[in-house]
Amino acid sequence: MIQPINKNILTLGVKAEKATPLDTSVIADLKDTLAAHTSECVGMAANMIGKNKSIIIVSLGISSMVMINPVIVKKTGAFETEEGCLSLEGTRKVTRYKSIVVEFEDESFKKQKRSFSGFTAQIIQHETDHCSGVII
Repeated sequence: MIQPINKNILTLGVKAEKATPLDTSVIADLKDTLAAHTSECVGMAANMIGKNKSIIIVSLGISSMVMINPVIVKKTGAFETEEGCLSLEGTRKVTRYKSIVVEFEDESFKKQKRSFSGFTAQIIQHETDHCSGVII
């Protein structure tokens, strides 16, 4: 179900709870909500739709990747950039990394460890910040 975008700074600033297999409806809602905002958004975290769970979704063009309980375990190549967010107005300066390694669970709750670089890495960093309660 398409959910409204949460713009409440107080709830966006709360660290997400660990997701479990009981949270599959949150995954479905994230997919539907991202699909409804593809012209203006390339990723979402569960708190952006009012669910305080550590789940993100990242658009990879023709498909999307869900990451459950993502943790960035390695990052290299710091750079400064500006980002916007559906939950916030305007853009803000932020430090990101060109390459990252992320440990997460897939939609079957199987542990994964993958490397990402470029814009995909930047999206993942933005969304994992949401899970940590970090507001850009």
